[in-house]
Amino acid sequence: MLDVVIVGGGAAGFFAAIHVAEAIPDLKITILERGKEVLTKVKVSGGGRCNVTHAEFNPKELVSNYPRGEKELLGPFHSFASGDTIGFFEKRGIALKIEEDGRMFPTSNSSQTIIDCFTSEAKRLGVKIELLSPVTAMEHTSEEGNDFWKITTSKQTFKTKKVLLATGSNPKIWNMLQMLGHSIIPPVPSLFTFNIKDERIANIPGLSTYAEVAVLDKKKTLRSYQNTAVQKSVLFSDGPLLITHWGLSGPAVLKLSAWGARILETYGYQFKISVNWVPENHPDGLMELFAKVKQVEKKTILRTKVLDIPKRLWVNLVRASGIDDSLTWPQASKSQLQQLTEQLTRSLFYVNGKSTFKEEFVTAGGVDLKEVNFKTFESKVLPDMYFAGEILNIDAITGGFNFQNAWTGGFLAAQGILNSMEE
Repeated sequence: MLDVVIVGGGAAGFFAAIHVAEAIPDLKITILERGKEVLTKVKVSGGGRCNVTHAEFNPKELVSNYPRGEKELLGPFHSFASGDTIGFFEKRGIALKIEEDGRMFPTSNSSQTIIDCFTSEAKRLGVKIELLSPVTAMEHTSEEGNDFWKITTSKQTFKTKKVLLATGSNPKIWNMLQMLGHSIIPPVPSLFTFNIKDERIANIPGLSTYAEVAVLDKKKTLRSYQNTAVQKSVLFSDGPLLITHWGLSGPAVLKLSAWGARILETYGYQFKISVNWVPENHPDGLMELFAKVKQVEKKTILRTKVLDIPKRLWVNLVRASGIDDSLTWPQASKSQLQQLTEQLTRSLFYVNGKSTFKEEFVTAGGVDLKEVNFKTFESKVLPDMYFAGEILNIDAITGGFNFQNAWTGGFLAAQGILNSMEE
């Protein structure tokens, strides 16, 4: 009979195992991993550098980065948050650094540092790791008056007093939980980029600029300042916008895809967006600026970039406005400058599908949060079962927040397990 079986050899699973084993060294703890390697998501995170957490130390601010789980994580983050994560790694000789955008990485710039920390700690504490062991069945049963879990893998059956599920977005585990009485929120993709084919961005991949992006409602319209019918936005985001070979990406788009995961799924990933490339400028103010430029500038509009946006983007937007390459500022008509203003402040793009954001695939959906005790991360439906990480209907925008959810859940599940053993 084992004391704890942890299903899933990822970030949350290892974090929980280390905390349980450290508190009571003689416990029998086994991690079951379905793959041939552990911590594979840690390995590829942050381009192989591992974005461990985010330098946001106020729990109220921290939870605002979670489209799903914001309310439920507030209490847990008061118990274990970014500062505690930093302390955990520093205690084990791993320094973290803060980058300009708040993301935190090991100073080694290598995810292997984090992997080596977890695997060496697990080994030191006597945690057993079973690879290539996908779970095929779970049953809560009783023998001689003792309740326990039978966890069956493709190789053998384990008997355990407590079980922690840290399996991420694993449909097979979700199906088993549903059969055992849990409610599962159907999964949909989160954190994806927008596939767009458009001449305005076709020849400038790699270019990044600060912009505002809005997803337009398919039904509602309103009037713009130029009295043309425009659609009302249902989702809005701002931040660095990256032009790629397949469309648009970067934090502005990724935030939209996370907050709009369920809406965009209902759209079948076919919708329109409006991009404001110069958010610090009002359309009326732009027209006034252009009127002044007309008075003093004799060169062509194409060659005279009068706004703080990348040169190649300016050229493309000028051409998209129907302005000829040879047209000079004095020759420009009011309607031509209005078209340019429209392209700068409200470029409409048609999104036709999505692409997963690198290897950092995140899913919205999972175990219904109403069925979890967030003081202990224990199931309210099944006895002696705990959850941590993305198996729950919790997900975040990019920046280290999904890992912070894993660390916090792993830590509090470990405390819940330990406290229940003392009762």
